[in-house]
Amino acid sequence: MNTLSAEKRDMQIKAKKLRREGFVTGNVFGKNMEGSMPLKIEKKEAERILRTCNKGSQLILTVEGQKMPVLLKEIDYNAMKHEIVEMDFQALVKGEKVHSVAEVVLLNHEKVKSGVVELLLEEISYEALPENLIEKVEIDLDGKTAGDTIRVKDLPIATAEGIHLKTNPEETVVQVTEVHNAPEEEETEEAAEE
Repeated sequence: MNTLSAEKRDMQIKAKKLRREGFVTGNVFGKNMEGSMPLKIEKKEAERILRTCNKGSQLILTVEGQKMPVLLKEIDYNAMKHEIVEMDFQALVKGEKVHSVAEVVLLNHEKVKSGVVELLLEEISYEALPENLIEKVEIDLDGKTAGDTIRVKDLPIATAEGIHLKTNPEETVVQVTEVHNAPEEEETEEAAEE
């Protein structure tokens, strides 16, 4: 399991100043904690962890020598600067269910026989005990053709033991649609006739 080092944040220092100094701000919260604990994380450390982790990932958070299992709940980015701004974590407690999301990952996209792949749902929301958490759901597109649809209920997460889906099982995750080029050709022919 990945480990992330952080420090308790002095709330007297503004987040903007910390970001200019190379830190990402954050919070860790949980059932057995009094309120939330504000954090500051070195930007390089945050970038390193996000190479292998994403929203919904479990990791070990080390704050001033204390290690705690956490769930990465939220990642905020500054789209203009292409940088991480804030990361929020939920402390995991053995025996306590947590709400999380599993990222949808498409495999063998190039092996779709015909049609265009549309990813309609990027993550699946669910509730589970810490030992049953799932980071990602992989969907193999090999052999899929125009007209194929994959719903949440078709995925292994829908029947996984210890998982209670929050996303509607009937919701479409991926669909393969036909490519329609004919209307453009007809319009060109009509314009030529006029």
